[in-house]
Amino acid sequence: MPNANHPTPKDAPVPADFYKIGKFSRENSVGYLMRRIVQTMVHTVDRRLEGHGLTQAQWTPMFLIHRGQAATLAALARDLYMDPGALTRTLDRLEAKGLCRRERSTEDRRVVNLALTPEGEKSIEQVPEVLCDVANHLLAGFSHEEWQTLMGFLRRMATNAEELREHTCGAADKQTK
Repeated sequence: MPNANHPTPKDAPVPADFYKIGKFSRENSVGYLMRRIVQTMVHTVDRRLEGHGLTQAQWTPMFLIHRGQAATLAALARDLYMDPGALTRTLDRLEAKGLCRRERSTEDRRVVNLALTPEGEKSIEQVPEVLCDVANHLLAGFSHEEWQTLMGFLRRMATNAEELREHTCGAADKQTK
């Protein structure tokens, strides 16, 4: 049921009522469990990529650049939900390490495109293998059908989260005007 303090858009699904004040426990919290999983994944991947001199803060934007999913600072910041200033500092470090470069667009001088150097391309080669291996270990004991069901649930939650984020940000923007 929508809360007067946090109304939902008319076309949004009705929020569930699984969690109750006074009965909430961390161990049964979706957020807590997802955070534990993500932290374990990041820690494990970082340990596996130590030999390549990459941390999660570095390989994540490099991976998106490599895959052609983000070619500018603005696109990376949007995709990673990161502050552009913090991301600029990360890119500065990657550039200093010789792993990426900034290239001014020939079509629009205001745009600076991001690209990996040959060294950056070489260092990112191990990331997909490590990500697959870590994810497969976390999914040990799941059937293919269970994995597909889990992915469907997570996609639905991600859609709900994005709608909530957009609604919350839009409401906050209106309050500041």
